Formats: sequence, structure tokens, C-alpha cells
Amino acid sequence: MTDTRITRRFAALADEGRPAFVTFVMAGDPDPATALAILKALPKAGADVIEVGMPFSDPMADGPAIQASGLRALKAGQTLQATLDMVRAFRLDDDVTPIVLMGYYNPIYSFGPDAFVAAARGAGVDGLIVVDLPPEADDELCLPALAGGLNFIRLATPTTDDKRLPAVLANTSGFVYYVSIAGVTGTAAPDTGRVASAVARIKRHTALPVVVGFGVKTADQAAMIGRTADGVVVGSALVEAIRASLDKDNRATEATVASVAALAGDIASGVRRAKVGALA
Repeated sequence: MTDTRITRRFAALADEGRPAFVTFVMAGDPDPATALAILKALPKAGADVIEVGMPFSDPMADGPAIQASGLRALKAGQTLQATLDMVRAFRLDDDVTPIVLMGYYNPIYSFGPDAFVAAARGAGVDGLIVVDLPPEADDELCLPALAGGLNFIRLATPTTDDKRLPAVLANTSGFVYYVSIAGVTGTAAPDTGRVASAVARIKRHTALPVVVGFGVKTADQAAMIGRTADGVVVGSALVEAIRASLDKDNRATEATVASVAALAGDIASGVRRAKVGALA
């Protein structure tokens, strides 16, 4: 298994006996400078792993909050190269927090998959989540990413049955991202009982950490999910906190970075109330 910041972070958290708090924010939202400031604030607020969205004009798996976030970023001029530059700037002050780029294949294809893998690794990216590349297309990006030293993280969903799961897990590394609800991001709350059963089922097929996302918005929800998962992902709630802090022209205010950090800190406290040791 490739040794990355991701594998080291999950190993350290397993030793601590607690799940990871995984945050998602969109690169360039609401503008490049503010987005970088938010990124730098998240580890101090308690984020263990950070997913950074790559803005795309047709984000089919994203709910309204993250769609709007991506559109704000694109309007502010965010590009894939600018996203890599943002990670590189983050790494000047933080060489330990894992960074995962999450998004769609089209911008990567346009960039050039091999060039992208090299550029991502050089910028300090640790892993990729590309939601519209199925296992059957592993030659496109997954295998080159793994060969280039990046973790390639796959999504499992409530409809991923035992017959399909081995294909999903075959070249997955770093962790498995379990999508707790059917549908798009941020539109419903997860059923903790069903999530616990799903996590246990996935763990019968893999030794990788299993993190749970889509729909987690509060510290209490995070604590409940974290009792049975190795990590909890919060994205739409943080992105919505950004939106709520903006002025009428969707520009950042003095409250933007602080409000996102405050929410992240609150949810981080919920994650820390959970214990991975509760896993059976």
C-alpha cells in the first residue's frame, strides 16, 4: 500500500481510537484568496482530512449548495491549475494534513491525465475522488494515479451490493467513501442504523478505513455516524456557511472565514465524542 499522508493520518487516528473528521470545501469559493484562507483555517478548527472540490460546470452528483459553490468559484475565475496552485500554497504552512481533490473527470481529461497526476503530486495532493469514473475505466486515471503515488478513493453507495463491491474496492486506496443516502449531496439526513449496517458490510470486504458522507450537518449527527465509521465527511453544511456569510453580491465578508471555522470546530467536537473502538 502506498504510504501517503492519508494512510498515516488514519493509522494515527486508529491509535487514538477515534474517527477522522473529513471536511469538504470548493476550491475558489467565493474567491481564490478567501478559499485559501478557509483551507488554512480548517486544520486548526479540527479537520483531519480535507477534500477540495474541483469546480465543474455540470456537477451531476452535487446538491444545490455545492452546485452553487462551484458556480461561484467558476465565476471568480477558478481553474484546475488554480486549484493545484491553492494546494501548493497551503503546503507552505502545512505539510501533514491530507488533501484529497474531489470532482469530475472532464477537467482532468482536458488537463491531460498523466500531466494532472504529476502536477497534483507535485502540488502536495494526496488522493483523488473522481465521481464519474467507474472501475471499468481504471486505466483512464485510477491506475496512473496509483502508480504516481496518489491514493484513489472510490465511492460506495446504498445500491452497491455484494456482487458489485469487489469491483469498486479492487483498486481503491486510502479509504472508502460510503455515500450514506441515495441521491445528491446535502439533501437528506442519513439513517444511522442503516449506515452502521452498511459500514459493517463494507468492512467485511476490505481492511481500508470507511468514511461516511452526504447529509451530515451537525455535531450530533457526526457523533452518531462516527461511532461505527472510521471517518465522517461534512461538506454541504460548510459550503452553506460560506454562502450565508457573503454579501448581496456574493462577495466574502469579514465573517466568512470565521463562520466556516466555527462550524467546523463545532462538528469536530461531535466527531471527537465518537469512538472507533465501538466498531464490532
